[in-house]
Amino acid sequence: MSENSENPTMPQSPEQPAAPAPAAPQRTAEQPEAPGPSQTAARRTAEQAAAQERAARMHARGLRMFPDGTGPSPDPAGSHFERRIRSFQPRRSRVTTGQAEALKKWWPTRGLDIDGQRVLDLGEMFGGLPVVLEIGFGMGEATAQMAADDPATGILAVDVHTPGQGNLLGLAERNGLSNVRVANGDAIILLREMLAPDSLAGLRVYFPDPWPKARHHKRRLVQPEFLSLAASRLAPGAVLHCATDWENYAEQMLEVLTAHPDFENTQKDGGYAPRPAFRPLTRFEGQGLDKGHAVHDLLFRRVPHAG
Repeated sequence: MSENSENPTMPQSPEQPAAPAPAAPQRTAEQPEAPGPSQTAARRTAEQAAAQERAARMHARGLRMFPDGTGPSPDPAGSHFERRIRSFQPRRSRVTTGQAEALKKWWPTRGLDIDGQRVLDLGEMFGGLPVVLEIGFGMGEATAQMAADDPATGILAVDVHTPGQGNLLGLAERNGLSNVRVANGDAIILLREMLAPDSLAGLRVYFPDPWPKARHHKRRLVQPEFLSLAASRLAPGAVLHCATDWENYAEQMLEVLTAHPDFENTQKDGGYAPRPAFRPLTRFEGQGLDKGHAVHDLLFRRVPHAG
């Protein structure tokens, strides 16, 4: 080894030119530069501003559609209640002329905003009929069918999808259904603030959002806390009926319902129930079955109060 091969203080000989300094590694598209704290804060502020702008546009659109308050409000509860993790995402799509006309005609007498400011008198609202709460009804076809098949039961149907609300009210009008009411807003606020204890004869949760990503499972509706709230509003003997085509959500539902002390499975084997005749096969469900998806029904009864 030469005497200057490892000594950086010795000059290189003319015969051995100095090696060029290694180039700085190029950052590839697969190795993005990590944002600094200031960039992260700026991005978060921009996202919040964009969200506020979207909310303002949505609110303005709702006000333009129903300027005199004769239709569903874009944000019925406003800022009266805490902003908890929600199990739903409002879907804003075009309201057809027929849906808008049904909303304007029937909302004042058959619709209500979930503002959390009063307790509903279900007996007065439904003329003394037993009332079943349905959380999430899509476009309302199955709800209208169940109401037509069982006119002796009132259905309080909750959703945040304006076209679906208008469609269900239109179906109720065309089929002469007087036992349907449509509620707009957060079902948790409805249960907690606007329904009296033991006031419901049943609760239906059909095909709720499965929130398939593991990090979003906390947003799923059917959780122990929800079941405790639901149990407080269900009369003893009332049935909670859930249905889903998402396998691991069905497993979660079965697990938390089985473990909850206020509910008992109507199935002697402790498993899923066959689809009852009163739950119509929806178009969405039929498409899933054609693709080989399994649909699971769960029917759990509210046990009598202890003591």
